Amino acid sequence: MTSVGWAQVFVGMAFAGLLVLAACSFRVYLAVRGLGRELERTRRRLAPKQSALRDELRRLGDPQESDTAPDGVRSS
Repeated sequence: MTSVGWAQVFVGMAFAGLLVLAACSFRVYLAVRGLGRELERTRRRLAPKQSALRDELRRLGDPQESDTAPDGVRSS
């Protein structure tokens, strides 16, 4: 083969490699898009439970009546 023939083979192989990379990139893009949809669906499903948990934590964090007597002795 002449040097021009090798150059054509090289360009053809490089183009084929780029096609493979493009196909793989497209599949990754589709998978990431699907993962984004799944995450959004999960966030929507968990939002009410997260809100209820946040309300419960806020209620538990509020200062409540202490069970410590004025003389500093805890009742059992």
